[in-house]
Amino acid sequence: MSVVKIKDKTFKTSIPEAQILERVKAVAERINTDMADKNPLLLAMLNGSFVFAADLMREITVPCEISFVKMSSYQGTSSTGKVKQLLGLNEDIKGRTVIIVEDIVESGLTLKTLLETLKEKEPADVQICTLLFKPDCLQVPLDIKYVAMEIPNDFILGYGLDYDQQGRNLRDIYTVVE
Repeated sequence: MSVVKIKDKTFKTSIPEAQILERVKAVAERINTDMADKNPLLLAMLNGSFVFAADLMREITVPCEISFVKMSSYQGTSSTGKVKQLLGLNEDIKGRTVIIVEDIVESGLTLKTLLETLKEKEPADVQICTLLFKPDCLQVPLDIKYVAMEIPNDFILGYGLDYDQQGRNLRDIYTVVE
């Protein structure tokens, strides 16, 4: 087990890269089966999902496209509870199958806002794919079709997830040490 210090906090390895990549591959296989004739648009949520989205897309074998949207409700280590869209969607998604790619689903508030925004653009279908899911934190009902891993309500970083913009480059996922 590895330990890292980021700013004022210490983190220990909780999910090694090999396990992450195994789960990413398993989710991609489900997407390949479900989306065999759909040419989905992967809509990756920046900043956190960029590593997951890249690894996921490399494992997807069906025709697909990718785009990015940036929304945020975080400040430091906790959610502000207020979601604000920072960078919008430029693609026409009317009649398209869209798969939202998230790094982590906690409260679900960001996704709820995004789903409402996407609905106005009349996609054929919208599915949610997340690397990590904290079921104990969910505040709104969401149908999350593709979940790579469920985790407890710990603050984590690595593999694209950050602590005040630091630690995204770590290959493993780390949990804060109290």
